[in-house]
Amino acid sequence: MADTICAVATPPGAGGIGVVRVSGPLAPQLANLLLGACPPPRQATLTRFRDVNGSALDEGLALYFPAPASFTGEDVLELQGHGSPVVLDRLLKALIANGARLARPGEFTERAFLNGKIDLVQAEAVADLIESASEEAARAAFRTLTGHFSETLNAFSEQLIGVRARIEAALDFPDEAEDAAEHAALKQALIDLRARLMGTVKRAREGRLLREGAQVVIVGAPNAGKSTLLNALAGHEAAIVSPCPGTTRDLVRETIVLEGLTLRLTDTAGLREARDPIEREGVRRAEEAFAQADCALLVVDDSDRSPTDVPAIPVPVLTVLTKIDISKRPPGAGPEGFAVCAPSGEGLDDLRAALRANLLGDEPSSEGTGVFSARRRHLAALEAVDAALARALDHHEDARAELAAEELRRAHESLGEITGRFTSDDLLGRIFGSFCIGK
Repeated sequence: MADTICAVATPPGAGGIGVVRVSGPLAPQLANLLLGACPPPRQATLTRFRDVNGSALDEGLALYFPAPASFTGEDVLELQGHGSPVVLDRLLKALIANGARLARPGEFTERAFLNGKIDLVQAEAVADLIESASEEAARAAFRTLTGHFSETLNAFSEQLIGVRARIEAALDFPDEAEDAAEHAALKQALIDLRARLMGTVKRAREGRLLREGAQVVIVGAPNAGKSTLLNALAGHEAAIVSPCPGTTRDLVRETIVLEGLTLRLTDTAGLREARDPIEREGVRRAEEAFAQADCALLVVDDSDRSPTDVPAIPVPVLTVLTKIDISKRPPGAGPEGFAVCAPSGEGLDDLRAALRANLLGDEPSSEGTGVFSARRRHLAALEAVDAALARALDHHEDARAELAAEELRRAHESLGEITGRFTSDDLLGRIFGSFCIGK
């Protein structure tokens, strides 16, 4: 029999309302002890909450959800009272004294997953919805929570199973030679699978950026105008600006929201031969930031086009031409980059539009086929699926059906890792351990 767990489900601190959640087989018994009676199923009941000695603690609403028609799939009791930390703590003590235990972070959602109420993608979307930093991120998280991502993956899985069955049938009946038409049909089916997967990857990649925000590194020579550009994009003096080269030695970070997309901007030390240990460390940190970036802004002083040695940057790069008030270059997009005057704001709208398009693509997913709230592990699994499909296609072309079948099996397992069909306890521990207590 599973333990009965309890936790405060509202944020820490005093508030108008505080909610204590209970899940497990002792929920009805605990309701009888603390409330005097178990409330009717799914009906909000005004009642008094009592401690272990029978003394009244608070008055509020109690709701009871019998299994399996509850969030966790178990008997669930929710007590909604006043948000006094003292009162909520005394309620928890009364529950624990009568057989419940304090829930681990994410344990309610974990039980919902283990009891088949939601899959792993939906479980992660619960946390994503709570932590949404923009309207678009919240919509993507809700879309995933209500099953859109899972439905897409399940439909793809069914199509993959169909192709696997056809290839494995040829292995089961080796005497029946595969004709040219069937060989061509299977090849096209594999090509179609990869094309369909790419559409899912695009929507998931956009969702990952909406959820986590995009890392954008500002890089360039000393005194090129990097800090001024950061301040202009942030809308306030986030970084020190000085005509002296080398003002920025450490990383300066600022977060902005660009049409629903969170951008985490990082202003870096000017790239040049360092003259002292502190400057060398600043340049090292700048180069380290490149590896974690989704995009880079290469800032070039348009009034001084001296050649600058720029290290290889393993992400898309947008060139930004600054100080055009001195060079007299017209603002806006051009063949050499995006010409801006950061102090006046000229050209910044074109840069913002290009930055968003570069990160989300020229044609972001429409509302009808909206993005999913996705994580890096989802994208890694989808990339593993695509790699396995590519290998399966090569093996099929070379008439190695048994190897093609093995790659399709691997693709299926990678797909199952996303929804939790094939997963490890360690992965579950990492996922649910990142949730807040009470969820």
